[in-house]
Amino acid sequence: HPGRVNPAGREFQGCQGCPAARRTSWGSCCLPTEPPPWPGRGGKERGSASAPCPRGLQGEKGEIGPPGLTGTRGESGSPGTNGLPGEKGPQGECAVAPRSAFSAKRSESRSPPLPDVPIVFDIILINEQGHYDGNTGKFMCEIPGLYYFAVHATVYRTSLQFDIMKNGKSVASFFQFYGNWPKPTSLSGGSLVRLEPEDEVWVQVAVGEYTGFYSSVKTDSTFTGFLVYSYWQNSPVFA
Repeated sequence: HPGRVNPAGREFQGCQGCPAARRTSWGSCCLPTEPPPWPGRGGKERGSASAPCPRGLQGEKGEIGPPGLTGTRGESGSPGTNGLPGEKGPQGECAVAPRSAFSAKRSESRSPPLPDVPIVFDIILINEQGHYDGNTGKFMCEIPGLYYFAVHATVYRTSLQFDIMKNGKSVASFFQFYGNWPKPTSLSGGSLVRLEPEDEVWVQVAVGEYTGFYSSVKTDSTFTGFLVYSYWQNSPVFA
């Protein structure tokens, strides 16, 4: 049947003279003279994957490459948590301030001391550091610093004037008049003195007629001195 169109849009030829082998199942129509150009898959369907290849052998380790450029500094991190308390340390040594102190008194004497020489306070009351000499009546400084010296004298039979001396020079002078009273009186004096090592301090009377130092069983005359604070740079307390 000329003019008929197959589903692919191609015209069929007439069935007359067409072999039976070329007839379609439709009966009245013949197959086209050429195979119909059916569309292909267009490469849109995915094929099946092939089997994986076996893993190759590991190669030798290569040489270390040159270092890279220094990176930019990152931001500061947040503080970490506090650590656990440490163990208690051993007890340390206690710092001890330098010490220097003494006190001495005159033994019983009814004769006055000589002028312009150190008065000897020969009975030692305290002298732990040994800085006072009970044979000469002199204190010798071993620790530089500020010291306080005091003299308490019993005055009897005559007036008394005495000096606290440092290296042969008067630091302080004191006087007590005696007016022929029936009983002794007293005279006290003291002074702060700056001392360096080997400086000497003592007590003496300077005027020959004012030598009324007196000592008896019931009354004493004393010489005392002690370190107030040190200038010693090696001291752990006063450095």
